[in-house]
Amino acid sequence: MAKKSDNENYKVIAENRRARYDYSIEDDLECGIQLMGSEVKSLRTGQSNIAESYAAVEDGELWLVNSYIAPYEQAMFGHEDRRRRKLLVSKKQLADLWNATQRKGMTLVPLVLYFNHRGVAKIKIGLAKGKKTHDKRETEAKRDWNRQKQRLLKDHG
Repeated sequence: MAKKSDNENYKVIAENRRARYDYSIEDDLECGIQLMGSEVKSLRTGQSNIAESYAAVEDGELWLVNSYIAPYEQAMFGHEDRRRRKLLVSKKQLADLWNATQRKGMTLVPLVLYFNHRGVAKIKIGLAKGKKTHDKRETEAKRDWNRQKQRLLKDHG
């Protein structure tokens, strides 16, 4: 019974659907995100975009760069819509991310921004490698074939 009330607060705010097409995601990681009050209010209305954003490890901290959160009209103290936002991870996770980006040449791509079951804003970051054009074509061909296969099974099954 309590489980149902836990999931009522879970809400996806913004999703980067292009990320899985442009990158092969090796691993993902849930991060907290440091926000101002007006940003949280704006997120509750669902006005944000993480499609053109990325994450970077700089000066021993993890930052979300170029994410958009619309200004909240009723706020007394507003916020910059495209400011850099600090992401909250443990020191070990931060060290692992730094190693992956600096040594292995991987990229940190935001996948989804959401409110978790407790109503706290979280962001899922993917540790990714960029796909080449032929890899993208291959992914598209697989997806089309799977769709076609499902249609054939549905028609004849």
